[in-house]
Amino acid sequence: MNNKKIIIIGIIACILIFAVAFMLLSSANYERIDITPNGTSIDVPVNKTEYVGELEGIKIWKMDNGALITYNGHEGINSFQLTDFSFNAIQDIIKNGEMQNIDGFTCYVLNADELLEVHLFDIIKVNYNGKLYFIPLNNETTQDNLIIFSNDKDVALHMAKSVQYKNVYPNSTSSDNSNITIEQIAEDLLPNTSINF
Repeated sequence: MNNKKIIIIGIIACILIFAVAFMLLSSANYERIDITPNGTSIDVPVNKTEYVGELEGIKIWKMDNGALITYNGHEGINSFQLTDFSFNAIQDIIKNGEMQNIDGFTCYVLNADELLEVHLFDIIKVNYNGKLYFIPLNNETTQDNLIIFSNDKDVALHMAKSVQYKNVYPNSTSSDNSNITIEQIAEDLLPNTSINF
């Protein structure tokens, strides 16, 4: 009898250990990154997110199942850039998707199967299957603009909920680019750059 009890207890313990390990491995883990230095931050999937770089003021992180695109209107305030225009154009593209309200966030759903490949100004090229969930966020006080997209709705929603805004440019005013010269415009334009996901 003692051996049977020990075997049963051992089996139950193994099942519990397996169940806990499965739950820990299947749930997404997140780490916090700064979008602006010492400022606005967001949770991203741990060990699955890579900072790609910055193109004309737009910062890009890629993930296994999506990307994070950010732009801060205060950064580079004294130089003319096409960043604001480009970022708004990206937002206009995603707004062609089906609009949904997911837990209080406006989300646009695009079917990647129909698009086959998403090209955003030959800068960002994305190849995914299934639905892509885009959540655009902005904060007028900090001038942080974000586009979160993922083919996992739960990851996109977690990231959107985790954003913490912090204004690190409190004395900045909006830029006045009315006296920009052609030379300054040429300096701000980058050669055609392509990032593949």
